[in-house]
Amino acid sequence: MDHSNHMMDMPNMNSTMPPMSDMNSTMDMGHSGHTGGTEHSMTFYFGVKNVPILFQEWTVNSTGGMVGACIAVCIVAMLYEGLKVLRETLLKRHIAKGKMAAAFSNGQGDHYVGHSHSLKQTMCSSSHWLQTLLHLVQVTISYALMLIFMSYNGYLAIAIIVGAGLGYFFFGWKKAVIVDINEHCH
Repeated sequence: MDHSNHMMDMPNMNSTMPPMSDMNSTMDMGHSGHTGGTEHSMTFYFGVKNVPILFQEWTVNSTGGMVGACIAVCIVAMLYEGLKVLRETLLKRHIAKGKMAAAFSNGQGDHYVGHSHSLKQTMCSSSHWLQTLLHLVQVTISYALMLIFMSYNGYLAIAIIVGAGLGYFFFGWKKAVIVDINEHCH
């Protein structure tokens, strides 16, 4: 589409900008299709040949390779959901033990959360170091799954969705359990 006649009355605009017809030929961004190399598809496709996954070295070139990649990606997505539940469970356990917060009452039945340790003790605790390490792993996995999904390969996208669903099914039921820190019969 030629937009060269749509220029507004702006000073010196024609002298600094080439006509739109020239720009279209020089601004090819390589989004015409997925053929490998530096080109990248911007629409979902269901290909199994020359599909790079995260790294150029991990390139799928066969149906069997794609099946294996989908199984691996599905398992990673499942474990990602499990990691989220693990972090939450560890935090609840730590709080329930009273190491990070102590629940107390004001005598009227209202409950408050007060910190029982100093900032230095809390930040340098082994629990906080473990949570930080698990957070780094979780963020890394989430970005890797996002980048795999953004490869726009339909098989890999479905594998991530199925893995996240299965992971929630197998691990998410633990999130539905309400932990009462005042309950001592567990």
